[in-house]
Amino acid sequence: MNTTIFRRSTVLLSSIALLTFLGSCKHKEKNDKDPGAEVAAIPTFVLKKQELSTALKMPGELIAYQQVDIYAKVSSFVKTLNVDIGSEVTKGQLLMTLEAPEISSQLAAAESRLKSQEAVFTASKANYDRLLETSKTPGTISKNDLDQAVAKRNSDEAQLNAAKAAFREVGSTIGYLQIRAPFSGIVSARNVNLGAFVGPTGSGSALPIFTLQDQKRLRLAVSIPELYTGYLKEGDVISFTVKSKPNSLFTAKVKRMSGALDSRLRAERVEMDVPNLTKQLLPGMVADVSIPLPSNVSTFIIPKTALVDGAEKIYVIRSNKNKAELVEVKKGRETEDKLEIYGGIADGDVLVTVASEEIRTGDKIK
Repeated sequence: MNTTIFRRSTVLLSSIALLTFLGSCKHKEKNDKDPGAEVAAIPTFVLKKQELSTALKMPGELIAYQQVDIYAKVSSFVKTLNVDIGSEVTKGQLLMTLEAPEISSQLAAAESRLKSQEAVFTASKANYDRLLETSKTPGTISKNDLDQAVAKRNSDEAQLNAAKAAFREVGSTIGYLQIRAPFSGIVSARNVNLGAFVGPTGSGSALPIFTLQDQKRLRLAVSIPELYTGYLKEGDVISFTVKSKPNSLFTAKVKRMSGALDSRLRAERVEMDVPNLTKQLLPGMVADVSIPLPSNVSTFIIPKTALVDGAEKIYVIRSNKNKAELVEVKKGRETEDKLEIYGGIADGDVLVTVASEEIRTGDKIK
């Protein structure tokens, strides 16, 4: 009997202990899910102004300092070719000669008319001179005859001047049959052969006879986005590389700035002069340009991780009395890990270092 009572007491005590243990586990689980429990720490930093010096990397194009497409001024045929692709020429050098038989005939006719008119004028002038000398004896020459002689001489002189002008005009046209270099450079293209028919653009051939380039000095043309136009000025030194010489670093100075934005690109065209006496660089090359953008004033600088580029807005997360506050900002220049921001922020604000869209307005920030 006593043994039975003892066993029942043991079972009862074990049950009570099990219920107590289960109750303590439930109480602990409840405390873990308590909203008022301590939240995990979120890294923050104090916002302050700094100077950010960056370099803008973008493509540029190398072009010849001077380039011209040469066409024939009159319709004609190629008679001689004195240069070819790659020929280095000097200013005024004869590149080719053309022939046009009809122009030669026009020149001969103009010369004949000029000589004929010279003879007519010589005769009328001599006649006037004789009448003038005779009229000095009273009663020998009437005033009317003298006036007619003067008119005839003046008319013949005008005709002579017109013949001279016509002869010069045809002579100038003959000069068009000689194509000369307008400046010193290199012939980079030749599109005709001996005997080819050439003429002014649109009436002779679609392609130019020659393309002449000044390659001893090149232009490096870059389109600077609107955001960065205020950081660049004339005389600034930039550096660049080209794909054909990746280990060579070239430098150039800003020489010309357009002073206006391209309506399509919203960018300003900037040109640098690049000496190229050794001809390491070629017109048409694409350059990888590095443009220094020094900081003139202090601005707010933050890590890139502190910015949230959301679908609706760009913002940072500020700690306001240990609660999250979303502050909309605008981006400025940036480096690999930092960037400028502008907006409703102030010096000394505490911002979340690693911000994300998971942090909502009013969330606790420890």
